[in-house]
Amino acid sequence: MSWPRLGRSLRQQLLWGLLLPIALFVLADTVSLYRQALSAVNTAYDRTLLASAKAIGELLDVQREGEQTRILARIPYSALEAFEADNRSRMTYRVSELNGAWVDGAQDLPAWQGTIPQQGPYAALVDFYDAQWRGDAVRVAILLQPIATPQGKTMAMVQVAETLELRRELARSILWDTLQRQAFLILVITLIALVVVLQVTRPIGRLSQTLAQRAPDDLTPLPVDSLPAEVRPLVDATNGFMARLHQAMDHQKRFVRDAAHQLRTPLAVLKLQIQSARRGDTPPHAALAELETTVDRATLLANQMLSLAKIEQLRQSRDFTEVDWADIVRDLALEMAPMVADKDIDFGLDCSPATVMGHPWMLREITRNLLHNAIRHTPRAGRLDVLLRRQAQFATLDVVDSGEGISDTLRQRLFQPFATTDARSGSGLGLTIAREMVHTLGGQITLSNRTAPDGKLLGLTASVSLPCTTPPAKAPPP
Repeated sequence: MSWPRLGRSLRQQLLWGLLLPIALFVLADTVSLYRQALSAVNTAYDRTLLASAKAIGELLDVQREGEQTRILARIPYSALEAFEADNRSRMTYRVSELNGAWVDGAQDLPAWQGTIPQQGPYAALVDFYDAQWRGDAVRVAILLQPIATPQGKTMAMVQVAETLELRRELARSILWDTLQRQAFLILVITLIALVVVLQVTRPIGRLSQTLAQRAPDDLTPLPVDSLPAEVRPLVDATNGFMARLHQAMDHQKRFVRDAAHQLRTPLAVLKLQIQSARRGDTPPHAALAELETTVDRATLLANQMLSLAKIEQLRQSRDFTEVDWADIVRDLALEMAPMVADKDIDFGLDCSPATVMGHPWMLREITRNLLHNAIRHTPRAGRLDVLLRRQAQFATLDVVDSGEGISDTLRQRLFQPFATTDARSGSGLGLTIAREMVHTLGGQITLSNRTAPDGKLLGLTASVSLPCTTPPAKAPPP
């Protein structure tokens, strides 16, 4: 058996959540009202039975026969006519002594088996019970009636029974009236709840219609002024998601545009070089060298464009782990040792352990870009130092070269895509890639010239600071 799925509609959930508890409460209230009304009916008719029993008790007398006292009853049926509501119910009686000996009335009326309540609702020795008499359900009142005359005194039991047709009919009438009133109440509550729910959920319907009518590329924020306060967090989250999606799409469009623009130039140069080689304008050896240089530049550019795309992917996934940056710096210094030796550079390396949260590939690319630029700009037989230090909660990598430095104007745009100091030896994406990676890892990158006290330019320092993941080690006691 499968239950209906109500989670698809907010209106259904609201209506069921409101109306079902109300309906259950009204149902319980109906049962309670019916029982109270029935109790009131029984109380009223029981009072009539008690009055009948008292009227019969007042007609009783006693007679002494030697040592015995005998109850006498001369009760005409007309004594009960005054208490009969109409001809839909019948009344009968039975008078007996305390020992159960019949005196007058219907002998087959069921005998009383109960006890007189200690604190009853009436100022009389009376009890009420239900029984069967001649195939009909009856309500019986039993009254213990004291009888005192000059001839003697005794106690009589007076039973008055009434069939239940009139009581049941009145109870059904009360039940029907109660059900009608409660059904009307449920109908009114349902209409009110329906109007309120429709009014409350109408802004959500308008929001859904607005989203359905939007163009696929429309990522403008959704309006939140007319929305309920409970829905605004959802719309705010949706707006935030669309803003991130818009940023990702802009990044993708910019990447495709820049890639198409930058790759077009080396491919055009490559085609011209091939045509020149075919015509024999350039010696074969020189032509092959030119082709190799152009292919290398195109390959470097393609790899760097792919690196930019990979940075965005890692920024979204946040697939970072704890990495010891010092191991990566040492590995890259060893990897680039041939380039250092080729320019006869005086190379210095000083690394302290520094664990940062990041991706090993990103840390390698950051370090590789800074080292490659420093080696390229350091003059032959110059000085190049690489320092990795932990300062408070940050790990700082300083790459200090002895090159020609950069001008203030170039420093302002050097981190922009395709900005380079020498268009013949680079694509202008290395520092852009490094900056994007550093910002993704929550760090900072700076470029600053070093000058002597006399104002002479000594070189350039490239610094990268990234947050550490473990507290610094305590110094050993002296």
